[in-house]
Amino acid sequence: MSQTEEYDVVIVGAGPAGATAAAYAAQSGASVLLIDKKKDIGVPLQCGGFLTHEDTLRDLVPSAELPYQLLEYPKSCVHTSTNFQRFIAPDGYSKGFEVEADALDRRKFDRYLVKKAADAGAEILIGTNVTEINNQTVITDGIFGRNDYNCKVLIGADGPNSLVGKSRDLVREHDPMGVGTAFEYELSGVDVDKDAVEMYFGKKYVPGGYAWIISQGEDNANIGVGVREALFDENMCARDYLNRFMHVHPQASEKLEGGTIISVVAGLVPVGGAPSKTATKNTLIAGDAAGHIIATNGGGIATAMVGGKLAGETAADYLSGKCNLEAYEKRWREQMGLEIKTAVYARKLMDNLMKSDALMSKAIKVISPEQMKDIQCGKLPTSVKKALLKLNFGLN
Repeated sequence: MSQTEEYDVVIVGAGPAGATAAAYAAQSGASVLLIDKKKDIGVPLQCGGFLTHEDTLRDLVPSAELPYQLLEYPKSCVHTSTNFQRFIAPDGYSKGFEVEADALDRRKFDRYLVKKAADAGAEILIGTNVTEINNQTVITDGIFGRNDYNCKVLIGADGPNSLVGKSRDLVREHDPMGVGTAFEYELSGVDVDKDAVEMYFGKKYVPGGYAWIISQGEDNANIGVGVREALFDENMCARDYLNRFMHVHPQASEKLEGGTIISVVAGLVPVGGAPSKTATKNTLIAGDAAGHIIATNGGGIATAMVGGKLAGETAADYLSGKCNLEAYEKRWREQMGLEIKTAVYARKLMDNLMKSDALMSKAIKVISPEQMKDIQCGKLPTSVKKALLKLNFGLN
């Protein structure tokens, strides 16, 4: 039996939320251990890497203090940049809006974030599974053997099925429509629009969600589907829908013909909002574990990092006697809670429309580009809400 080691803060999960939390806690002087089950940070991937530029990020969560890592990441972390987002309706009609964004190399980006945490003083433990959480003791097993770690603060940044969250009953209510499945391919040898991100709708290809094509520069692209299992046809899975989109969709298949699959990415996307509680007297959850996602687009890098920053700061403040850990609840909800909650409501309105290809096609025709951008950002101005309600209730 190995000797139990002591840390101020133990963080489970070294994705964007966990790595950001580790950096902010460590730079405040706390002893921090960041644990991840992956043997190689960023591999395998579990989601794509679409990140809008600073002006749109500030519009997305206007009350949030953005982490420095989100504003100054190296150019080497970027596959390519885009300046337009295009919606393709089930009937083929398309419309879009201008938006500056980066297609990230998530392997390099995640490593960059972990390096920032290490530079701040956090210890990193990779290739290690958390097997049990017993009070404030985290029990692990992995390539470095079995070890126990005591901590004053435990932070769970370990994804939608967070072990940390479950150990503290920090979980959301069960909702089959509140969890999406993302399944993606990285392709080479394709000819796609290098300046635009494309989003495709239609229940034959993406029930309860959308498909995307994102250039990664040269002849490479990330394609994927975000779907809800509750709406799958019998004997279909997410991979089947992506293959159908890639090979059968009348607009997409022409662009993707002859493409070679060089990587497969899969993961769960919690689009049902946050649990009612994300903090206890000694534990916090952040990122996907806390539902820190904009449900209308499934994007969560920026919001996860805001949550991670606040988790790390709150842990440091708690250790120095400035607050209790439950202050985290108020802090993150003040900075981005309204946007996350509003996005869930907008997503539910869109869910009803996506059950009908005719309604979804009509929605894309009648909603203006500016309103589309609002919906993507999880906003619901009165004009957008009225338009969606009219479509939901079949009003003219």
